[in-house]
Amino acid sequence: MTLKTRSWVKKRVKLTWTWKIKLAKSCKRHLLSDKSKKAKKRNQYWKIVSDAEAKKINRQLPHGV
Repeated sequence: MTLKTRSWVKKRVKLTWTWKIKLAKSCKRHLLSDKSKKAKKRNQYWKIVSDAEAKKINRQLPHGV
């Protein structure tokens, strides 16, 4: 039987050069003209996931990262 990848993982997760997992943060897609420069800087788009969350995400991928 074929193992399937969770579709949310393949859409939202990327890897760094050191094989750490990057996850896209929210609030950076639209309505940016209403937000201050400080708020946009504070909420930068990619976030490196902690080790505990990386284990959870790894379980969603059938062959691991």
